[in-house]
Amino acid sequence: MKYILFFFLFFPLLVLSQSNFDKGQSLFEVGKMDQAEIIFETILKSEPSNLKAIEYLGDIAGYKKSWDNALIFYKKLKTLKPSEANFHYKYGGALAMKALSVNKFRALGMIDEIKGSFEKAIELNPRHIGSRWALIELYIQLPGFVGGSEKKAFQYSNELLKLSPIDGFLSKGHIDEYFKRYSIAEQQYKKAIEIGNSVKGYQMLANLYKNKMNEPEKAEVVLQIIKKINSTPKKNI
Repeated sequence: MKYILFFFLFFPLLVLSQSNFDKGQSLFEVGKMDQAEIIFETILKSEPSNLKAIEYLGDIAGYKKSWDNALIFYKKLKTLKPSEANFHYKYGGALAMKALSVNKFRALGMIDEIKGSFEKAIELNPRHIGSRWALIELYIQLPGFVGGSEKKAFQYSNELLKLSPIDGFLSKGHIDEYFKRYSIAEQQYKKAIEIGNSVKGYQMLANLYKNKMNEPEKAEVVLQIIKKINSTPKKNI
């Protein structure tokens, strides 16, 4: 009898909570962040440990570039579920973005925690793609005297190549582009395109032609290919 009573007392609340969550999720997906934020904050008041609501609030804070707030939410996620790789990844990403907004001396003191967050994500999920991309960016952007290393960037790029050949070639191209080896970067992007007709690869190639190699005609050809891909109706499987 007590289980029946529980069902009738709390099932309507559960349904309402899920309905609110779906509404908040829909608002988030169409970019209505302020409205979505209100809904997820309401959910969190009654369910303080709702991981998805916390994550959405962190994502909304990140969208608004409110990195301090994003860090609060992502840190809470790490505390509630320390085994989830993506929570460490998002925390590291928010911390990296915050580091860009503070003075250099303060930013230097954040590097180890940023790096550690991405490394932890990989430890928890050895197939984590985003963390490897983040570490590649970190190692090519940092000066050598504070830990920057092209060699380490290529190490993570090689790992990506094994996990996802497209990401592997794109990341190699990105490293080559950063160090102004434009012709090599061009070939790496083309390899990624050959493997999977990668839109991201076309975009990176177009940007390379337009912004680095001063070849706007080539860039325009690639942009037209992207336009064609995006306008082609996707087949239902």
